[in-house]
Amino acid sequence: MPNILDIGLIFIQIPTLLAYLPVTLFITFFSMLLGVMLGLIIAIIKMNKIPILSQIAAVFVSFVRGTPLLVQLYLSFYGIPILLSYINYFYDTHYNINGISPMFFVLIAFSFNEAAYNSETIRAALQSVNKGQIEAAQSLGMTYSQLLRRIVIPEAFIIALPNLANALIGLLKGTSLAFVCSVTEMTGRGKTLAGHSYRYFEVYISLALIYWILTIIIELIMKYLEKHLTISESVDTPSYRRGKLL
Repeated sequence: MPNILDIGLIFIQIPTLLAYLPVTLFITFFSMLLGVMLGLIIAIIKMNKIPILSQIAAVFVSFVRGTPLLVQLYLSFYGIPILLSYINYFYDTHYNINGISPMFFVLIAFSFNEAAYNSETIRAALQSVNKGQIEAAQSLGMTYSQLLRRIVIPEAFIIALPNLANALIGLLKGTSLAFVCSVTEMTGRGKTLAGHSYRYFEVYISLALIYWILTIIIELIMKYLEKHLTISESVDTPSYRRGKLL
């Protein structure tokens, strides 16, 4: 009987694929961090209905949420060089388009994608913060920036954490599309291995096991953070909160 499934090869290939794990994790955490920061800015803009900016933010969120991530990667990969070419032509600049790392296009696409989705999660979390605490902080003479930094954002983060954890897991799996922009991460390396050995099924089982384990680790970390932060919040008495604000 022919060797249809090589089980040993599944585990032999895992170390080779894990050599590209740092690339996958870098894309994941950098894009998530930038996506959360941009998402927070977009959420605040939409909540305060800032003229022009709120309309731009609404169109941006609608476009990103309404188009596939794969298409956004292609738009970033081909669109940014075209934009820079126009800038070089009209403003007599000398940006080296060919010298741009493919990783830059990937990070832009993933970060903007996360920003659009996270902005709605963060906006809902910000709006769910207890209005009484906000009024109490305002009565103490806090500025809007102090209110956001000390009251609203910390509490909204705890509320948004489960959804942000799901977004992080989705982003981790989404990094498998980075190879379309010539960035070799785990899935890209897997395609190369499969092309050499023609053992596509074994390679993708190896990748599936790695992504599965990474997802479990992220879930455990997020559950621990959620539990720890929730306990810390529950033991934070009103008098202690007022003392901390002062």
